[in-house]
Parts: sequence; structure tokens; C-alpha cells
Amino acid sequence: MAATDIPTMGAQDAPDAIYDARKLGAPKMVLFGFQHMFAMFGATILVPALTGLSVSATLLFAGLGTLLFHVLAKGKVPAFLGSSFAFIAGYAAIAPAGETDLLPYACLGVACSGLLYFILSALFRIFGPTRVMRFFPPVVTGPIVISIGLILASSAIANCETNWTVALVAIATIVICNIWGRGMVRIIPILLGVVVSYVTAAALGECDFTRVAEAAWIGLPVLWDNTVFSLVGPQFDSGLAITAIITIMPIALATMIEHIGDMSAISFTCNRNYIVNPGLHRTLLGDGVATILASLFGAPANTTYGENTGVLALTRVFDPRVVRLAACFAILFSFCPKFAAVIAVMPACVIGGVSLVLYGMISSVGIRNLVENHVDFMKSRNILITALILVLSIGIAYSAAGAIVLEVAGVAISLSGLAVGSLAGIVLNIILPGKDGDGIEPALAEADEDEADRHYPLEGPAPYNDELTHA
Repeated sequence: MAATDIPTMGAQDAPDAIYDARKLGAPKMVLFGFQHMFAMFGATILVPALTGLSVSATLLFAGLGTLLFHVLAKGKVPAFLGSSFAFIAGYAAIAPAGETDLLPYACLGVACSGLLYFILSALFRIFGPTRVMRFFPPVVTGPIVISIGLILASSAIANCETNWTVALVAIATIVICNIWGRGMVRIIPILLGVVVSYVTAAALGECDFTRVAEAAWIGLPVLWDNTVFSLVGPQFDSGLAITAIITIMPIALATMIEHIGDMSAISFTCNRNYIVNPGLHRTLLGDGVATILASLFGAPANTTYGENTGVLALTRVFDPRVVRLAACFAILFSFCPKFAAVIAVMPACVIGGVSLVLYGMISSVGIRNLVENHVDFMKSRNILITALILVLSIGIAYSAAGAIVLEVAGVAISLSGLAVGSLAGIVLNIILPGKDGDGIEPALAEADEDEADRHYPLEGPAPYNDELTHA
């Protein structure tokens, strides 16, 4: 697959962008893979730490889920799938103290929620991205992408506050390597930031390596008692299972909207329209299958990771092969409890310093989205849509509850700030008058399939047409 097979997002490729990392050689590709793996580690292992799920199983199915995603997405999208934070409330509702006998029921609910991805994927397949994506123009996707980075920013600051000295070392290392570094140093700043700040933290006595010394070198990442399959038998509690399914499944509505935002972020970062080719129907299916597989074997739900999008934006190495290498490394190291322990004892300040840069890069991509698509902020409708997406997404995320909780038929449904903000932006874009092209071009939904294909080819090197973003 060549990068030119995928429509662009309307901009010119950066002169230093790399879409085929093979020309850099295998050793450099390995380093890029390690960089992506370290970028996702902090957040990925935090979810099992908060819920009581297995860290090793989490690493295994983050890697396997990523590879499955790449297979279903035709190997075109440089996305890494890690642990989803959206389902933490679901785990807490069923197994509030991380009870090992209750977690499989929570995992059953998460696995069932993955089925909803199949439904939305089918809708995209039936109606096509051209008709669906007219609901997601840059004035909607740009603020959503900005919100993703800003919502994540609070966790980066909280981690930095544990030791600002180490965090600043990580930040300074990344900045210096990326701006003034030469050759390989310039394109692996995240990995170097992790290594230098980790060594600094160890020198300052911030690391306790007791767990590393006690951990075995080789071990199985999955235990039967932690899987959903362990529920089969006379001890199966059907009432608890139904409760878990009803409680957790609605969360997928929020994560699917977030998936669209994440794919928009990756598309604009790489200047390749992955929403059209390979298509949201494939990426949603990949996300859903990965979530189901991980949940059945006692690992957290998977989702496309913003941290790795930040790495893409910083390094400009957009080859999906590099991300697949990271997935293979995650699988390999899931069988090594000692390595998992090395990562687990990494001080929060190291993760915080690296994340601070990555999360900022994500928001910067959203801003670039608005600028490059010439979103007209002289129009009140664009100001209102952007304002409400940002305020709702960030405000709700940082509120005391952290979400909007709705009770439907006795079931509490929790919507994240990003989900609420995204829904508000989508609805406002539909109902507010004054869209670009109103009164000039017929709505895309009214165009016949041949006309849609002429404007928005799913295959071929033709550039991504700006008409799509304003349809």
C-alpha cells in the first residue's frame, strides 16, 4: 500500500514527512516502534491499575488488538489501540473494589458493548462516508480534536506535579532533540525523553525497583479465572450479567463518537483521509473487534490512542508498519513480568513530562485543522459551534462528576464531556443556517451515488476535496 493511494486532507505533505519508514532501515524502524510503545505505556497500564485488571493481559491485547485493527483497516492507518478510560466507570459500577469474582461480569458487559461498533460500522458501509461525514466538517472535528488534547492535559499536569524537575527534564529533552537534534536524534525525541528523564528520576531516588527484582522473567499474561469464559458453570449469576450488560453497553455510544474524533485527528496529522480510505466502517469494526477480544480475556476495552497520534505529529513518521512493530513489542513484553514491572515503577513525573508535550501536539493538530480548511469565524454559527464543543467537552470533563449522568428506565448512563460536546457540535452543525455552500450546491445526501463518487473517490491518488469538509 502506498500513501498516495489515500486521498489527502487538502494540504500539501510536509517536506520531512515519512510515509514509508523502510527507507530508513530496520534499526531505525525498531527505535520508532519502541517510541510508540513507550508513549502508550503510561495510560495503558493505568487502566488495569485503577480497575484491578491484569497489566500483562492489558499489554498482550493492546498489541493483538492493534494488529487486528490494522488487518481490518487494510494496514493503512497508523493507529495504536490501548486501554480505554471511558469504561472505567463501568468496571467500578460492577466491581467497585476490583473484586476478582466480579470483574469477569464487567468484562462481559464491555464485550457486549463492542457489538454496537458493528452496527455503526454497518451504517457507514451502507450509506458511505460521503453522506455520513457531511455531519463532521472541520468546524466540528477541529474543536473535538482540540478538546481531546486539553482534556488529557490535566492528567499530564497531575503527573508532573509529583516532581517538576524530572518532568522538565523530559520536556526539555524532547524539545532540544526535536528542534536542534540531527539525524535519528531528531525523530525519536519521545523515546529519548523517556530514557533521559527515567535515568534522572532514578538518580534522584524517585524509583523503587523492589518490584522489578521480585518479578519473574517469563510468565503467562492471561489467567483463566480472569476471563469471561470462567463464568460458564453453575455459579453463573444471570442477573448480575444482565445488569453489567445494560449498565456498560451505553458507554459505547460515547466511545464510538470519540473514535470518529480520533480518526479525524490521525487523518489531519498524517494529511491522509483515512475516514474515506480505508473508511470509518473498517476502523470502527477494528476498534469493536479489538474491544470484544480484549474483554473476553480479562483485559480493558481498547481504543485508538491520542498519545500515539502525538508521536506521529512530532516525528512525522506516518508509516503504519512502525505502529505494528510497537504492537509486536507490547505482545512480546506481556510475557515478561519483569519488563512490566520496569514500566510499572516508572515515576509518574516521567510519564507526565512526556505526556505534556504529546497532549499539546494533539490540540495543535485540531487548530491546524481549522486554519488549513479556512473555517470562517466571522460567521456566528461557526463561533457558536466551536464555543459549545470546547466548553461542554472540557467543562464537563473537569466538573465534579466528570460526566453527564442520565437515568433511563432505571439505568444510569454516563456521557463523557467529549461525547456531549461532540453531539452538541454535530446537532448544531445540522440545524444552524449558514453552512458553507448553502444555496449554492445541493446537499450531498441528495446526490446520486455516481455524483458522490466523482467528488469523493474512495480509491486513487486524487486529493481530498474541500467540498467534503463544507458539505
